[in-house]
Amino acid sequence: MKILHTADWHVGKVLKGRPRLDEHREVLRELVGAARTHDVDAVIVAGDLFDTSAPTPEAQSLVLNALMALRGDGRDVVVLAGNHDNPQLLEVYRPVLGKLGLHVLGTFRRPDAGGTLAFTARSGEPVRLAVLPFLSHRYVVRAAEVLTGTAADHNRDYASRVGELIGALTAGFHADTVNLVTTHGTLPGGAFGGGEREAQSIFSYYFEPTAFPPVTQYAALGHLHRRQQIPGPCPIWYSGSPLAVDFGEEGNTPGALLVEVTPGRPAVVEELAFASARRLRTVRGTLEELEAIEPGDDWLKVIVEEKPRVGLADDVRGVLSGAVDVVLDERFRPVPATRKAGSPDRSPRELFREYLNATGRHDEQVATLFDRLYDEVTG
Repeated sequence: MKILHTADWHVGKVLKGRPRLDEHREVLRELVGAARTHDVDAVIVAGDLFDTSAPTPEAQSLVLNALMALRGDGRDVVVLAGNHDNPQLLEVYRPVLGKLGLHVLGTFRRPDAGGTLAFTARSGEPVRLAVLPFLSHRYVVRAAEVLTGTAADHNRDYASRVGELIGALTAGFHADTVNLVTTHGTLPGGAFGGGEREAQSIFSYYFEPTAFPPVTQYAALGHLHRRQQIPGPCPIWYSGSPLAVDFGEEGNTPGALLVEVTPGRPAVVEELAFASARRLRTVRGTLEELEAIEPGDDWLKVIVEEKPRVGLADDVRGVLSGAVDVVLDERFRPVPATRKAGSPDRSPRELFREYLNATGRHDEQVATLFDRLYDEVTG
């Protein structure tokens, strides 16, 4: 059977105040096109459909329409909650989408209550799919146990408990079935893409690759935004995000994974690259050098190599329309002022100008504005 593995859509993501719903619409259209082109039998969406636990109606509409399009031609579609998703919202979707043939899990379920899916693929193979949505440390390790022991003990507890849950969900795997696991979390050794939520990616949330039994033929993971394989007892892959979520991910290649698997054999994985989202790019230079850059349709992070002055960011955006983040090169950033013994003979105007010079912020327009305000206040 063929599987399309995707995750970390983050629909509703705003980039420095710029909405990206149009980009997400194109990316998900490309994803649906890949499912049709490769005639996949199943689609696994391994969490983080949304960027926030309170997605807008527009974001929800986009995601639901994409899921129903992926379901077209009778494909099995499996969706689980990630750490950005609201698990209860997915549980609200669950009965309705279930009527349409989509398997949605927002929270952990026992194997006999939907945690382990058993179905026959369109290609005829019997499938066992263990589904484990994102679980917080507080959910997995009981509060009473957190009151005792060390942080390392709690980390081991989380990893151990996740391993126990996966063990229970995979207990029904057999040699003559296609055995799959999907979950959302952090494995040691995985390379961060750059846009993950750090507090839920650090080691208190990790679990070991050995949690997946060797009889598993493919483990479909979400959470890390860089597409990559993790060494383990079976093929373990993060699909990565289908678009770069922020500028920390501009070096990633967005896409998804095409997986082919038959009973008794490890999965064969092909990487699919997507190109419909706008590229994220960092550029730097003086204003004159920036004028020579061809921005194309890219979103730009601009590092300006000039002293700060009023209107500099506006000038940069006037030159580069795609500039969404404008920052000063660290060599030109203001420095904290050092306190000096004051002189009673110096006026407030002189003191303010001294402050501007000491911190690298001198701008005659600012100094003149201070003079005018000072005159108004002192009358």
